[in-house]
Amino acid sequence: MRISTSQIYDAGTLNIQRNQSSLYKLQNQLSTGRRVLTPEDDPVAAAQALIVTQSTRVNAQHVNNQGNANAQLGLVDTQLNSLTLLLQNVRERVVQAGNSSTLNNSDRQAIATELEARLGEMLGIANSQNGAGDYLFSGYQGGTRPFAVNAALAPVGQASTSPYGYSGDDGERLLQVSSSRQLAVNVAGSEVFMNPEGGNGTFVAATGGNLSGGINQGSAIIDGGSVLDPQKWQQAVNGFAWSDATNPALQLRFTVAAGVTTYQLWDVSDKMAPIVPVAVSAAAPYTPGQVVRLATTNPPAAAVTDFGSQLVVQGAPADGDTFTIRPSSSQSMFQTMQNLIGILRTPQGATTYSTTQFTNDLAGQLLNLDQALNNVGRVQATVGTRVRELESLGTASSDLDLQYRANLSELQDLDPVKAISDFTMQKTFLDAAQKSFAQISGLSLFNYL
Repeated sequence: MRISTSQIYDAGTLNIQRNQSSLYKLQNQLSTGRRVLTPEDDPVAAAQALIVTQSTRVNAQHVNNQGNANAQLGLVDTQLNSLTLLLQNVRERVVQAGNSSTLNNSDRQAIATELEARLGEMLGIANSQNGAGDYLFSGYQGGTRPFAVNAALAPVGQASTSPYGYSGDDGERLLQVSSSRQLAVNVAGSEVFMNPEGGNGTFVAATGGNLSGGINQGSAIIDGGSVLDPQKWQQAVNGFAWSDATNPALQLRFTVAAGVTTYQLWDVSDKMAPIVPVAVSAAAPYTPGQVVRLATTNPPAAAVTDFGSQLVVQGAPADGDTFTIRPSSSQSMFQTMQNLIGILRTPQGATTYSTTQFTNDLAGQLLNLDQALNNVGRVQATVGTRVRELESLGTASSDLDLQYRANLSELQDLDPVKAISDFTMQKTFLDAAQKSFAQISGLSLFNYL
C-alpha cells in the first residue's frame, strides 16, 4: 500500500494532537483534583453528581431555614420569659395585697397603680416585634398590631368585658426545615394571652351573693375546688343542663337556723326565664373546713349525678349566703389584670364590699393568674420542644451534608496516584510520537539523489 507524504504528515499531526489533548485533560484533572470535568468524561457520574449537588443545595437551604427558625423562636421564648417574670411579680403583689390585716385602702390603691403599669408592660410584650418589624404574636398577620384598646368597651377595672381586643388570627407561620418537616416559628397571641381557662381549669367557684340581696354576709371563704375524677366530671357535664359556661350551673346555699348551719346544692342552670332553681341534694350539716362533694344526692330524676369534684369552704357563712359553680371558660390575661385592679381599687366596707368578699374575689383572680402562668409555661414548653427539634434536625442536616459530600467525592474526585501514572505514560506517548514523527518526516528520496 502506498502512503503519500501528505498522509504521513496528517497522521503524525493527528496523533500528536490526540496525545496532547489527552495530556491536557490529565493536566486539568490534576490541577482541579476532579475526575469528571465535563459530562463527556463520565455521563452517568455527571448526571448523578448533578442530582447530589441539587440535593446539597436544598439541604443548605434547610439549614438556613433552621437558623432563621431558631432565631425567631428565640425571640418568642425571650418574650415569654419576660411575660412569666411579669406574672410572677404581679402574683407576689397580689398575695401581698391579700394581707387585709396590715394594708388599708390606700395601700391597695398603690398596688393597683403598680398593676396598671404592669398591664401596660404586658401589652408591650403582647405587641413585640422582630427585627423585620413583624409582630411576634399576631398569627399570620405579621404586619397587624395584634392587641389594642377598644375605647368603646369597658374602662380598665373589674368588668365583664375586656377592652383589649385581638386583631390577629390563630395561624402559624411555617418554615420548611427539612425535606419532610415544616415547623411553626411563632405563637398566636390568642393562645398565649386570650385563652387561659378560668378557675381551676375545669370549673369556677365564686361568691353568689345573699339570697336576701347584696353580697355574702358571713365570713365563709371558698377555695378553687378540684376535680378528682375527670371522667365522671365529663359524663356529668354532658348529661347536665349547664352547657352555657357564662351562667352558673350549681349553687351552694347555706342556711342558719337555731344556731345550726347546713348547706345544700341547687341546680340554677335553667336558661329559660324565669330561672327555676331546683334542689339537687339534701341539706347536710356544715363544719368549717370540710369538703363539699359536688353530687346530686337528691335529684329531680331518679339518677344520681356525681361530678367527681369537691370544694372546701372555710369560715362561718350567714343565712342565705351562696356560692356558684360554673364550667371554666377562657379569660384573657388582660381581663384578669383588670379584675385585680378593680378589686384593689374598690374600698372595703362592712356591707358594700366586705373583707370576706374581697378575700374571695382576690382568691378567685389569683387562681386565674395561676392559670395564666400555667398557660404561658405550657406554650413555652411547646417553643422549647421546637427548638430541641431544630437542634436534632441541625445534626441530621450536618450528617446529610457530609454524606452528600462523600457521594460527590466518589463520583467526581480524582485518584491522584492513577492520574499521575496516566500523565507520565501519556507524556511518554507524546514524546515518542514527536520523535518518531521527526524521524519519519525526514525520510525522502531526495536524500539519495
